[in-house]
Amino acid sequence: MPAKTLVEKLAVLADAAKYDASCASSGSEKRKSGKGTGIGSTEGMGICHAYAPDGRCISLLKILLTNFCVFDCAYCVNRSSSNVERARFSVDEVVQLTLDFYKRNYIEGLFLSSGIIRDTDYTMEQMVEVAAALRTVHDFRGYIHLKAIPGASQDLIERAGLHADRVSVNVELPSDDSVVRLAPEKRPADIRRAMGGLRTRIEANKDLESTRARVRKFAPAGQSTQMIIGADATTDAAILDRSAMLYGSYALKRVYYSAFSPIPDATSVLPLLKPPLMREHRLYQADWLMRFYGFDRREIVEGRTDGMLDLDIDPKLAWALRARERFPVDVNTADRESLLRVPGLGVKSVDRLLSSRRHTRLRLADLGRLVKSLDAVRPFVVAADWHPGTSLDRLDLKARLAPEPRQLSLF
Repeated sequence: MPAKTLVEKLAVLADAAKYDASCASSGSEKRKSGKGTGIGSTEGMGICHAYAPDGRCISLLKILLTNFCVFDCAYCVNRSSSNVERARFSVDEVVQLTLDFYKRNYIEGLFLSSGIIRDTDYTMEQMVEVAAALRTVHDFRGYIHLKAIPGASQDLIERAGLHADRVSVNVELPSDDSVVRLAPEKRPADIRRAMGGLRTRIEANKDLESTRARVRKFAPAGQSTQMIIGADATTDAAILDRSAMLYGSYALKRVYYSAFSPIPDATSVLPLLKPPLMREHRLYQADWLMRFYGFDRREIVEGRTDGMLDLDIDPKLAWALRARERFPVDVNTADRESLLRVPGLGVKSVDRLLSSRRHTRLRLADLGRLVKSLDAVRPFVVAADWHPGTSLDRLDLKARLAPEPRQLSLF
């Protein structure tokens, strides 16, 4: 069989990488280049899009080093027993691809993951060599996200953090029991050890920077993780419990949720159907409420006997409908925490509202200029010229506020 060309390898390994959702570059510093780093064309195999906190769309070359793997994780299309087309890049090929795409303004950075070849240390070393060559040999100033291999030596993971903007470790599944059952070669203890080591090193580096010492930055965009949703019977309540623990224990920047997608020749222990994509979407919304809106994870699923989020409406509206006694909120007097709990009010709109009311009493029309949907906000607030009256008591309020159903895209 003739050896694959570079383009053929790219087609295989870009497609194999699409199941990893954790490639956003939020938190990274924008690196400056002498020749400029503007985003140009974003078309091509392996190019994905992520968004920075300032709203910039960042294009990344998202590939696997290889989809050969000695592990046999039941949920993975690249598992050792899977009958898929295989390919493998050399270190030099990944470096050259990244530089070529970057110089043509197709991308602003690289997201690199890999199947396990030989063993965890060998695989991690190959990935580190890619990042090291880009940074030290070619003075590459774009964004680099490396997916660390649990079980690899801490020295290799630390070397990865010296060259990459973000280093992430996937927890794979919401519970340790599911990892043991569906990914028998992976050890939850190795995953936690890698994440704990990254947190310690990231925090130690920040402490050194605070003393104004000249030190090399270590994973300045922090670490993230991903868990597959719907491959086991874990409830949304348990998933949010796990996420809250991960944020607290490892100071993660993000937890990514990836809806399980049935794969060819799958084992009978996996579900035959993928979960509703809306479930993934609702988990992201709930995650946002915990991180930016002051919600406790227990509040979000309170009252749900099945432990699952409502798929018909977003979790903030679902909570508000259960806690109607806390509304309406007066937009002219309420504190920031109370305003953040109003359906339809986001962090930016609340900050604009607080700024505006210093100068005038807000009327309903003023509020309409600050929010995306006045209809979503109106039943839950009091303004200078508005009171919702008894509308909060209406039994059909959920149906009136629920958005029209629509199909979400997987990728």
